[in-house]
Amino acid sequence: MMRCLIIDDEPLALELLEDNINKVGNMRLVGRCRTVTQAMQVLHDQTVDLIFCDIQMPGINGLQFVRSLTKKPLIIFVTAYQEFAVDGFDLDVVDYLLKPVAFDRFLKACNKASGLFELLKMRTETAPERSKKYLFLHSDYNLIKISNQEITYIEGLKDYVKVHLAGSAKPVISRITIKALEEQLPVNDFFRIHKSYMVNLEHVHSIRKGRIKVADSEIPFSDNFKDVITLMTGKLH
Repeated sequence: MMRCLIIDDEPLALELLEDNINKVGNMRLVGRCRTVTQAMQVLHDQTVDLIFCDIQMPGINGLQFVRSLTKKPLIIFVTAYQEFAVDGFDLDVVDYLLKPVAFDRFLKACNKASGLFELLKMRTETAPERSKKYLFLHSDYNLIKISNQEITYIEGLKDYVKVHLAGSAKPVISRITIKALEEQLPVNDFFRIHKSYMVNLEHVHSIRKGRIKVADSEIPFSDNFKDVITLMTGKLH
C-alpha cells in the first residue's frame, strides 16, 4: 500500500482528492493538510510514499515546499495553474494534474506513481545482497579488484563490458554481460539507464534531452528507462 498525503488550502479540493484516493485500491490516506506547516509535521511523524500537492497556497507554495524536502517522497502536483508545469517537472515530479481532474486522468497518474513505488521498493529490498564496496573482474588474463566508487559508468558490448574509471583514460574490458554485472552492484548507487549503459550516481553531473553527463563523458539514456531516470533524479535532491 502506498501511504498518501494530500496538501491543499481549499477544503473542497481536499474532499475530492480523498474521495479519489479511496477509489484506488493500493493507496491509503495518512494525512490531509491545508498548510505546508501541517504537512511537515505529518512527514516528521510518519512515513509518506506519495504526496498530492497544490501549488498556489498561502505562505510557502507547493514548489517551494517540494524544493525544501531533503528526503522526497513521490510527488504529484494538483493545481489550477498550467503555467507552473515546467517548474513542476523540473522538480522531477511524477505527474502534473490540472483542476478539475477527471478520475481517469487521476488514476493514470496513480498508476504511474505505483510503478515507480514498486521499482523503488524492489531496489531497496535487494540492496542488502549487494553491499560489497568492490568487485573482481577478469581482464587481460588478470583478476582485477575494482572499487565501486572508482566506476563512473559501464558500457555493455554483447558479452563484454567496458568499465570506465575515474582518473583513467583506459577502461577495464571484461567478458561479462552488463546484466550480470548490474546484479553485483549496489542498487542505490548504480542505475541502468539504457540497454547498453549503467551509471554511478556519484559521478553524474547533469541530465538533459536524452543525454547524461557522467565524469567527462556524455552518454544516452533510453525512453524505456524513464522511470529509472525519475527515481535516480529524485535521489539527487
